[in-house]
Amino acid sequence: MTDIPKSHPRYESLLAREKITEGVKKGLTSTQGLIAQGRGEAFDYLLGEKTTPPAMEATRAAAAMLILAIRPAMSVNGNVAALVPGPMVELARELDVPLEVNLFHRTEERVKKIADLLRSCGADQVLGENPDKSVPGLDHARAKATSGGIYDADVVLIPLEDGDRAEALVKMGKKVIAIDLNPLSRTSKRSTVTIVDNIIRAIPNMISASIELSKLPEAKLQAMLDGYDNQRVLRGSIEEIRRHLEDQSR
Repeated sequence: MTDIPKSHPRYESLLAREKITEGVKKGLTSTQGLIAQGRGEAFDYLLGEKTTPPAMEATRAAAAMLILAIRPAMSVNGNVAALVPGPMVELARELDVPLEVNLFHRTEERVKKIADLLRSCGADQVLGENPDKSVPGLDHARAKATSGGIYDADVVLIPLEDGDRAEALVKMGKKVIAIDLNPLSRTSKRSTVTIVDNIIRAIPNMISASIELSKLPEAKLQAMLDGYDNQRVLRGSIEEIRRHLEDQSR
C-alpha cells in the first residue's frame, strides 16, 4: 500500500482508495467495486466528507434497532471487507450479531478469503460459505442466504448494498439498515433506516452508539425508533448537500 502522509488534506479519501485497490489485488473486492467506491466518494465530497446530523440520527436509530432485534444479522461484501473488516467485527461482537458474506460477483474463493479475513480480525460468527436458502425475488448470486443468518433475521445491516437486494429483504418483512452515501438511491429509499455517511465513519459511530444505547431500557430505545422517520432523515441529508454546495460557492 502506498505510504500516504497523514498531513495530506485528502488523507482519508486516498487511504480508502488504496484499501479498495488492495482489496482487488488480494481477491476480496471485485473490479466493479472500484466503480462503486468512486461513486460513493463523489457523494461524500458533496456532503463535506463529514458525518452530518441526519446521518448521526440514523446511526443511533440503527444501533437501537440492532439492540432490540431478536435475530439480527450483518452483511459483508467485498468493499466492506476491504474498507472496515476490523470495525465490522468489533460491531458484531459488541452486539453479538453474526456476519454473513454475501457477494453479487460471487466466487467461492472470494467468499472464503473474506470469511477468513473476518475470522483473522476476531469474528466469532461468520456465515455465507455454505448458503442453504434463497431470498425470494432475486435471480442472481446475491439471492444466496444462510439459515440462522440473513435469511432468518428480523433486522439486517446491509452496508454498501444494491437496491434490488434491499428491496427484496424488506419484502420478506425484515427491517433493513443501509449505509449508503447516495440519499437518492433505491437502497436509501427502500431501507427502514438509511445512514447517509461514509462507511469508514459510520461503523465506528455505530460502535460508539451501541455501547452508549445498550445501557438504556428497551422502552427508551423503542421510543427512539417510534419517532424515527427515514424519509425525513433522507430529506435532511439532501438539505445538507445543498447547504454544503452553497457554502462552497460563496
